[in-house]
Amino acid sequence: MTGFLHIGLILFSFVVVCESEPSHAGLDRDRESHENSRLVHLTSHWAFQLANNSLTFSSADRFCRGHFSSLATLEQSEDQEGVFELLRHTRHCLPIWVRDPSKADSGSLALSKQYAQFSALNFPKESREGFSRVNMSFPTMSSISVCVRVQWNPEWPEVSTIFSYAAPIFTNEFQLRGQVDVHGRILLALIIHGKHLPYKASFPNDGAWHHICVTWLRISGLWAIYVDGDRKDMGSGTDSSRNIYGDGIFILGQDQDSFGGNFTEPFFGNITDLNVWNISLETRHIQALNACSSMIPELLFSWNLADLNSHPTVKEVQVLLFCPAVHQQMELHGCRTLRGWSHQLPLLGWTNCSDPLLFICRSRRERYLTMKQMTDSQNSGPTAFMNHLMKRSNKTQAALVQQPSDLSSLAEASALLDISAQALEDTRQEGLEPTDMVSIIKLLSLAADVPARSGTEATNHSRNVAQELSRHFISVADRIIGGDNALKWQAIKEVVNGPMDVVKSIDRMVTCLSPHLMLETDHLIIHRPNIKVEVQHQMLQEESRGFTFCGPETEKNSKLDCISVPHQKIQALHDNGFVKLTLVNTWYGSLWPLFNLEENITMVPTVTDGSQRYLGTVLGSSVISTTVMGDNQPVSTAVRYQLQHRVQNPTGTVYDPVCAFWDFDLIPEAGGWWNTKGCDVVSKQYGYTVCSCNHTTNFALLLQVYEAQRSPENEKALQVLTFVGCGVSVCGLLFTFILFIAVGIPKSDRTTVHKNLIVALGIAELLLMCSDWASANEAACFVVTALLHLFFMASFSWMLVEGLLLWSKVVTVNISEDRRMTLYYIIGWGLPVLIVGITLTVSVDEYKADDHCWLNVKTDTIWAFVGPVVFVLAVNTVVLCRVVMVTVSSARRRAKMLSPSSASKIQIFDLTWAVTRPVLILLPVLGLTWLCGVLVHLSVVLAYIFITLNALQGLYIFLVYAVYNSEVRNAIKRIKEKRKALSFTNCSQPTSFLPSQRAPMTSWGRSPPTPSSPETSETSGPASSTYTSLVIKNESFRKESFVSFSFKPASENQVVQLTGFKPSGC
Repeated sequence: MTGFLHIGLILFSFVVVCESEPSHAGLDRDRESHENSRLVHLTSHWAFQLANNSLTFSSADRFCRGHFSSLATLEQSEDQEGVFELLRHTRHCLPIWVRDPSKADSGSLALSKQYAQFSALNFPKESREGFSRVNMSFPTMSSISVCVRVQWNPEWPEVSTIFSYAAPIFTNEFQLRGQVDVHGRILLALIIHGKHLPYKASFPNDGAWHHICVTWLRISGLWAIYVDGDRKDMGSGTDSSRNIYGDGIFILGQDQDSFGGNFTEPFFGNITDLNVWNISLETRHIQALNACSSMIPELLFSWNLADLNSHPTVKEVQVLLFCPAVHQQMELHGCRTLRGWSHQLPLLGWTNCSDPLLFICRSRRERYLTMKQMTDSQNSGPTAFMNHLMKRSNKTQAALVQQPSDLSSLAEASALLDISAQALEDTRQEGLEPTDMVSIIKLLSLAADVPARSGTEATNHSRNVAQELSRHFISVADRIIGGDNALKWQAIKEVVNGPMDVVKSIDRMVTCLSPHLMLETDHLIIHRPNIKVEVQHQMLQEESRGFTFCGPETEKNSKLDCISVPHQKIQALHDNGFVKLTLVNTWYGSLWPLFNLEENITMVPTVTDGSQRYLGTVLGSSVISTTVMGDNQPVSTAVRYQLQHRVQNPTGTVYDPVCAFWDFDLIPEAGGWWNTKGCDVVSKQYGYTVCSCNHTTNFALLLQVYEAQRSPENEKALQVLTFVGCGVSVCGLLFTFILFIAVGIPKSDRTTVHKNLIVALGIAELLLMCSDWASANEAACFVVTALLHLFFMASFSWMLVEGLLLWSKVVTVNISEDRRMTLYYIIGWGLPVLIVGITLTVSVDEYKADDHCWLNVKTDTIWAFVGPVVFVLAVNTVVLCRVVMVTVSSARRRAKMLSPSSASKIQIFDLTWAVTRPVLILLPVLGLTWLCGVLVHLSVVLAYIFITLNALQGLYIFLVYAVYNSEVRNAIKRIKEKRKALSFTNCSQPTSFLPSQRAPMTSWGRSPPTPSSPETSETSGPASSTYTSLVIKNESFRKESFVSFSFKPASENQVVQLTGFKPSGC
């Protein structure tokens, strides 16, 4: 049982990593229950626990995080009450650490937020004469601090002088110099009052920028050298009998062997941000300066190129430097503390962040009570995992029985993880208990925060230990995020934020250990069944390639889960001054079953056309991530990733993928939540989706689940109906346009408007029919989308013109026809071009939908079409109502003119027709059939009606404005009559007249003419008893033909009757 208690103490008690800071043992809360209750205070929502260990601020923050809580804040009244009561009962001394809620974790930020631009001086290797002199007179100084940022030329192996200060009476008064050692490090040394101090402080000769500060204080003789915010060397024993002489010369890049001259030991590289104080800065000041925080007072010289005189070979350059304080200012006065109370209100102060103080962790009340219950149940007896752990622990008992606060090295953490991994393998058949899961997650959080020695002190031994720790760490993490532990994760959801806590621990561990892991290699892979980790290292050059990382290959899926950083982004890092690039990539293949599918992820549905009913959103893919580090600092850059769909579609449901990432800062008390900001779908394919995001983090696909409102058969039928209807509509519009041109309808503003509407609507529907074929090509699809937008907008604009034209007929408008048509053309064509042009200019990147050639309905771009359409329909609805009112009024006036007996029946008929006729005629041309589009989500029948009415709009226009148009029909009738007249004229061209007298006939008939002489004609019988005939000879025919006309005298009055018969030859 003793072994179990030791292991339980390590895995389940408050384990602390101190990073060589002092730790004071407090009350042993496992001895007496009342002692434990004295260190905890419960409120209605929170539990406040006093951790009886004095730690630095960063260690205290990690301590609380490792126990699924956070440092207490004092912003809310309930927080103040809880902390006050806890401290009153425990009677502990103040101050204690508290968290400042205004300070967020920096994380990896965009270059624009994380880096600042500096003007620097370049000292070229081609000349040994380069220097720069500070133009100011220095006073006598009893203390001094000099800080500067340096980028050392890695190809220069000799001694170099960063700066030198020479006084008129003593040359080597104050100087900083450096040289390269056999291990490839830059060693730094100070010269004070002519005394050359040893080369100890160092930084890697990696060509990157480094922040260097040196301080000296006469009263104590203490000096120190800081590199990148850390104190690398310090000492005393300098001449403290005098100050540093004044009126000296301060030179950058050269050693002064004489006052202001005889330069030697030149520096090659870049220098910027030189600042000088006449005080000895403290560590916290230098750490703040390293992060580019605001300057402290008593500054003698501040970096300004205007205050420097440089040699002609020294050139000014612009550089980007890592400055996290640009985004999140580091306070020079330290970290926040609670110092006391005044009338039960907290008195806050600031203390050096490296000082050890007590602190209070705050967690949710339910979480604390559940954890306490688990602890009590585990104390009653060991689980199967703990039994196996005790058996394994005998092999390395020394690493396990020590106090938790002593776990402060990579080797100890690696040994503990190794034993845990073996115990997990032994427990595979029995399975883990919820308490085991909590213990292991705590262990992973602890191991991720184990401090490692800095890169300058890294050795092959530390590399081997780091690699062993990372392998054991991934093995333990892989075991607990396996799909067989899904129910266990649900059981501990009140305590642990979820599997993303493990992901966060892996990210911290690999990122912190990457300098050690990559000491002698550029590529490292750790692969387990559920996790794959890959670390890549590269020195940036002019033509740096992009990076791609993929999950493991499988036989079932040919498309892998992959993430890549485009080479353009890598090149941008090089152009911004980065030298070394490290990418940490991870793939998690089994996280999606651990998220409860019954608990929907809150998200706005992306399908908003009413065709599907939104059910919820679930995690539907693996999780893949990348962390980009430039010169060992996190950098956020754009990435592109592709993930397979892991969730199968149940019958009757469909999925719409959404690109997302896990945002740890979104809901901090819940460990984060899914966010979609900055991520977009590039393409949706069967079984996988390609995404693009403008930052780096943990990415996944969220699948929005919809219940299909239409069957696949209905969807196919609607597509076919749309295609066929558009085809018929285009033909109808084409025939209508041809008729308008061919039949010669008199020119008017009404026919001109009809023609423009026909052209716009015809082209739009023709493009709609071809849009599916263009969707395979991204550029062609974009062009088709813009043209569809333009011509459909033009169609509705001319529908608006149709409405305005009708209004001008109903309401008197004092405007000439020419001016009116100019206005109509501006509305019909100018307005659509303006709308489409503005939309493309404002949102060209979000203009087109992802999977088809139309506007993006997921952004505000769609309102560039919907907004104008709604306006047109509203105006035309008013016009139609006005036209109906006018026709009804006219029908009533006609009814009053009829007799009273028949007025009632005729009035009802006229009124009915007065309403029906304009509605039937004007609905298609005014576009009002589109109003039923808002109802398509209610029923599939309405969808059929909507598509039928609008896809066949061109056919309606053909029937109403061509087939049944009186103007068109009259024009066609006139053409027919004109053709008859022309035919008659061609058949009746007289050339001679032959009078003849024929025998009486009872009817007219065609017969060969009988020749007669003029005499016979003149001596003919009386007119009352005979018919007189004229025979007209037409010589235009191939053979002779005649048309006869007879004159019959009447008894009373002379009547002439002419009847003509067309001969058979015409």
